[in-house]
Amino acid sequence: MLHDLPATYLDLYRAPTFIHWLKMKAAMTSARLFGYWDYPRAGAATNSEEMTFLDEVYWLYKLARPITTAEKNVSAVVFLRDKSIVKLPDGFKTDASVTIGAAGDLMPADGLEYSKDILFEDVADVLFEVDISFANLEGPVTERYLEYRPGTQSMGFSIAQFPTVAGHREKYFTALSLANNHAFDWGTEGLETTQRLFAQYGIKDIGTPRNPQEYGRATVLVQAGIKIGFISATFGLNGLQAPKNEAYRIHTAQLCSKYASTDLELLKKQIWDCKKQNCDLIVASLHWGYEFEFFPRGRQVEAAHTLIEEGVDLILGHHPHVVQPLEYYCTKRDPNRVAVIAYSLGGLGWRWYTAPHFALGMILNLKLAKGVIGGAPRTYIESINPVPVFQSISYKGDIKLKRIEKLYERPNGLASSHSRRRLERIKQYADLVLAPRLKN
Repeated sequence: MLHDLPATYLDLYRAPTFIHWLKMKAAMTSARLFGYWDYPRAGAATNSEEMTFLDEVYWLYKLARPITTAEKNVSAVVFLRDKSIVKLPDGFKTDASVTIGAAGDLMPADGLEYSKDILFEDVADVLFEVDISFANLEGPVTERYLEYRPGTQSMGFSIAQFPTVAGHREKYFTALSLANNHAFDWGTEGLETTQRLFAQYGIKDIGTPRNPQEYGRATVLVQAGIKIGFISATFGLNGLQAPKNEAYRIHTAQLCSKYASTDLELLKKQIWDCKKQNCDLIVASLHWGYEFEFFPRGRQVEAAHTLIEEGVDLILGHHPHVVQPLEYYCTKRDPNRVAVIAYSLGGLGWRWYTAPHFALGMILNLKLAKGVIGGAPRTYIESINPVPVFQSISYKGDIKLKRIEKLYERPNGLASSHSRRRLERIKQYADLVLAPRLKN
């Protein structure tokens, strides 16, 4: 039953010493009583190597009590436009079109291999019945022994688990990003094993160059005559570093540093590469943001707008492990262009935790159109459909099974009153994000 599973990692956390636990307990109790962490903590770290004791406590506090309000400087106006604004301009003549299904974090979990062809069964139509399917693989595949222990920071998939998240019934992701903070958890072996499996399954890897010449280059996909450039970066690597002669291995940039300003140079370099290759549309895969916070920080909004004006048309964000709002941004560089910014798509399940905020995710269905307007060739996002989904956990004997289900369709196997309460809470979070009302 769900109530036999931990709600969050906090249920499994063990402090290194009693004094450490006592200090953490006091800080959390104080925050709960006085409510000063009911909104985003100013100056907080999201990169583990920059975290102080207070950052660690704040991180653990949000595990159980996610932040549902925005920073003071994040205006509600940013999120008020709805998807109806995304359409082709008058006079546009379409010559070709492409559909995309995009999801956030694919998370590892012990026993995940038993959910093969079950995990995506209810969402395959929006995620794999498209021309291009994309997600972020939150951890490399490794041939080493994987053991999921409380307190471990490392994430990864076994070779037996990978087919479960790679696709559904022989239809696989077109592209997976590995530019995330767990990409080097298993060192060079993990990267190379993952890239080998990507090649075996016909999956394009995003954000992990195979040689120094590829660093700072985009990954280009061509579908139906439409050339799409993918650019990428992760905010950090959990304090790990590749050997100096292999520093090119992962696209990494200071996107959310506690001490440094946002650095977009690596992403701008990739945008330039897309333009050099005459890409029709540019997609940015960004591993960034603050975990367990339902709204992006102001610096992210500013960075996203900068990237859009530099040439990006679609931003697919991940890392916070909760869903954040979509922004439909009318660009200054092209009065007919509406760019889409998904600050965080959340994830498709997080291990075997039952907390409603972890369960919620989002899959984006988009249609791109290439054609001509006013005699000039253009490629626009024609339409978008955000599909809220959630992780359902069930048992087959003693075996735990994961299934991703559409939130607003009748779910499978949710008969107990406990599950109905959980589902209502998941819907409340979805409403907060998809019909945002910022509570500053």
